[in-house]
Amino acid sequence: MAVDPHVKPRLVDRPRSGTPMPPARHFRPDRPGDVVATGQPTGPLLGSPGPDLGYALSLVDRFADQIELAPHEHRADAVAAGCAIAMRRCSVLGRAPTARDVEFGLTLLGYLGGAPADLVEWRRHAVHGASHHYSELRRVADAARPEILTLSPGEVAERLADWRQLLAVES
Repeated sequence: MAVDPHVKPRLVDRPRSGTPMPPARHFRPDRPGDVVATGQPTGPLLGSPGPDLGYALSLVDRFADQIELAPHEHRADAVAAGCAIAMRRCSVLGRAPTARDVEFGLTLLGYLGGAPADLVEWRRHAVHGASHHYSELRRVADAARPEILTLSPGEVAERLADWRQLLAVES
């Protein structure tokens, strides 16, 4: 309930102003951990940093009943590889993961159906152990060509027959 209008407020109950905050000082990224000044390092095994990338691991549950595995493939490896590609895609786009990013990653690897036999054979070896070995996971994520990361999952599905144009792999 509000304060009774007939009761006069005491001095200690009245709002009081404190010491004003000084203006913020200028920031210069000159500490050893600041990568703004030198830029984010790139290279093998360094990944693609972005906001809230781990959310892709929650989104992949939406596709749990759609993932098609070949014999001797493991669901954990498929999920890890699909999410790694999704995380790379959304970090390049400068945002957090969405369900379309995860769909993109799983479609690119052929886990959502329509995968040619040679893609299934390649991914069986390339993705094996990706859920346990970071270097394997990074190799699969880095195989997605940078120019295709802006395509929609539907466009990737249409071009999946020519998957070697989408993934940078040795013949």
